[in-house]
Amino acid sequence: MSGETTYLVDADVFIAAKNLYYAFDICPGFWASLIHHHKRGCVYSVDRVRGELLAGRKTEDLVVWVRDTLPKTFFLEVDTETVTNVYGDIMLWIQRHPGYFDYAKAKFATGADGWLVAYARVHGMTVVTNEQAAPDSKREIKLPDVCNQFGVAYENTYSMLRHLGIQFNWKHGA
Repeated sequence: MSGETTYLVDADVFIAAKNLYYAFDICPGFWASLIHHHKRGCVYSVDRVRGELLAGRKTEDLVVWVRDTLPKTFFLEVDTETVTNVYGDIMLWIQRHPGYFDYAKAKFATGADGWLVAYARVHGMTVVTNEQAAPDSKREIKLPDVCNQFGVAYENTYSMLRHLGIQFNWKHGA
């Protein structure tokens, strides 16, 4: 897979897809394409995102899919010394940042976003998120802003789909 981008997917990508444009009953190809490209070594997430996704109702379709269909290898372990060290640097930057309100810092500390950035930085991966940069935000710490601060590439869902060459074809009568 040399030269090919490797993606690290944020929880919001899964949740928005399920709730909106790629619901399981409307676009099963989206979900199948994630598994296909994971098996090719191009699409992953981190174990902390898995935890966030499994926090939903046990019978909810996204929870069932993550638990029963998505390969366990999709979620990479973040508990390595190098990732943990970078995560510490990220959290130190967040805590020292004068522009963010304390509750925004506390919320960020409990989520997976810092781990995504740390893992992506250590392993040269691209974060996939639907969030938009908002460097002047005080109430929320946006994933793209942290990526920018730590030199981590990020893209939105559509950009990842285009780069991977994913198409959802439908033919009348098929």
